[in-house]
Amino acid sequence: MKIEAQVTHSDLANAIRFLAADSVEKAKSGHPGMPMGMADAATVLFGRFLKFDAADPAWPDRDRFVLSAGHGSMLLYALLYLTGGDLSIDDLKSFRQWGSKTPGHPEYGHTPGVETTTGPLGQGIATAVGMALAEKLSAARFGPELVDHYTYVIAGDGCLMEGISHEAVSLAGHLRLGKLIVLWDDNHISIDGDTQLSCSDDQLARFKASGWSVRRVDGHDPVALTQAIEAERETVSPSLIACRTVIGYGAPNRQGSEKAHGAPLGEAELAATREALGWDHPAFEVPKSILSAWRAIGAAGAEERRAWNERLEDSHPDLRDAFADFHATHLGDAYRAAMKGLLARFSAEKPKLATRQSSQKVLEAILPALPRLIGGSADLTHSNLTAVKSSVSVRPGDFGGNYLHYGIREHGMAAAMNGLALHGGWIPYGGTFLAFSDYSRPAIRLAALMGVRAIHVMTHDSIGLGEDGPTHQPVEQIPALRLIPNLLVFRPADAIETAEAWDCALTQQTRPSVLCLTRQALPAVRGDCGENLTARGAYVLREAKRRREVTLIATGSEVSLVLSAADQLAEEGIAAAVVSAPCFELFAEQPEAYRAAVLGTAPRIGIEAAVAGSWPRWVGAFIGMTGFGASAPAETLYEKFGITVAAVVQAARAATQR
Repeated sequence: MKIEAQVTHSDLANAIRFLAADSVEKAKSGHPGMPMGMADAATVLFGRFLKFDAADPAWPDRDRFVLSAGHGSMLLYALLYLTGGDLSIDDLKSFRQWGSKTPGHPEYGHTPGVETTTGPLGQGIATAVGMALAEKLSAARFGPELVDHYTYVIAGDGCLMEGISHEAVSLAGHLRLGKLIVLWDDNHISIDGDTQLSCSDDQLARFKASGWSVRRVDGHDPVALTQAIEAERETVSPSLIACRTVIGYGAPNRQGSEKAHGAPLGEAELAATREALGWDHPAFEVPKSILSAWRAIGAAGAEERRAWNERLEDSHPDLRDAFADFHATHLGDAYRAAMKGLLARFSAEKPKLATRQSSQKVLEAILPALPRLIGGSADLTHSNLTAVKSSVSVRPGDFGGNYLHYGIREHGMAAAMNGLALHGGWIPYGGTFLAFSDYSRPAIRLAALMGVRAIHVMTHDSIGLGEDGPTHQPVEQIPALRLIPNLLVFRPADAIETAEAWDCALTQQTRPSVLCLTRQALPAVRGDCGENLTARGAYVLREAKRRREVTLIATGSEVSLVLSAADQLAEEGIAAAVVSAPCFELFAEQPEAYRAAVLGTAPRIGIEAAVAGSWPRWVGAFIGMTGFGASAPAETLYEKFGITVAAVVQAARAATQR
């Protein structure tokens, strides 16, 4: 792109530096050092390489830019403003204030142009791996005429220290994601001080060992940066460019020190920085010539976007329709027919299956009808049952498949799933044991915060898994996941509820889901498949034959247990209703009248093979776990921990004083 002769690279970079420093100063809060240090690299990336159109930040074939070092958010906000995105100078002045478009860390869906929420270090680079993977998968389906873009990341020392980065880097190297380029802000500074206090890794050697192309450059030399990015764009492997920078570049008394990391420079130091860098302009003022040059950069991709739109319109109608369907909000008639047929079969056959097996049958039915589904597992495919006959493994150099072998990388898998979903089109699902949801939890939380559709298939959901013992038996994971806002947690009781849970998860547009599935076989508790009752969150599975005296509420494997208890109570003359509650979150969203009708006015007892968590909101008494499990057959564990028909009957007697 041609820049006006009187505008230099330093002018463009200094505009970033001072918008960042001024915004942090006005907020009296923030991290000026990183934006000041990486301004040169960002200027080269945006000015010479990044394919984007500021007027259309959601253009499908744009390059993705992820600021993994999210504490340096003002770098991104400054760039969005300068290039003509949907940020004003007043938005920058409102940095970190209530209701502003410029929160402390970048938030997807809140600020136009932000590709993913970052802040928890390492999540950004790991999410970017999913985005780069999505580009490869999409290109294999629609061709390079419609899908041909790069994923760029700015990451800091903290991102590379976090364990999740090791998983993500390893996976990206294995898959040879050659259009993934990471610019590492190699400034040797973290909050505590010089990184040598805590880390002496040779990061280039580490990345190279994982199959990456690596090089080191002076992060303040635009020529060296340009040459490095040009070279790395041609590699078949993902790339790490170590940009040796000075944190707080230009601040005479703060640069190169942790003092420039997480606090405003202060009025005196900011004035001294202006003098040192020759920036003779008031706070928040960018000279017209410099702003015009930046706006030209932001508009430079408009022609590429128009050309892409023309290629899409000129493509074969079948390809054009497939591309539109791939990015549509609806799931399509083929999916709906496949799900309807499966539910009818479950209703007729009433299979006795572990819900992980029921889940696999759901996937067998819908995967051919929903090509947007991209599955995987963290090396537990044959336990999670996440692969089916139509699953085809993705391999290095072959991205035509629909199943990912994430390896033993739950942290990285969950973040990559977010990247796949954020990229557009793809609906990712990934499997592991429920006990290991703790490894996935940070990325699940971010998915809920961002409102993206990622489906986590988590099997072996209770002490019912048996002999593997307490390390693998989740007792607190279900209630812990239920605490995450905007996350749906399903624990289905049989095949029909499992199919309904899948349908709920797939039709969500703005939240992730976790499916908690059993290892042990469960009898069918439902025969009808008309209305999706799981979508109600809870429903009366069996009403009492006369006025209720007690309501038994259960989830998952415990639903069949309470049905047996209700039978015994009926023999004793106690009228018990049974409620199945596969999803607390959806039930809480139902109209008050519906919830009142389901819960009733009789005493309520909750039964779940987990610790109580939020159960007291719904019931007066609870039967479940109060500690960790043990290693023994499932039947023995239920008996020893008191999750039995007899225990339910006894609690019902006490509740009714019978």
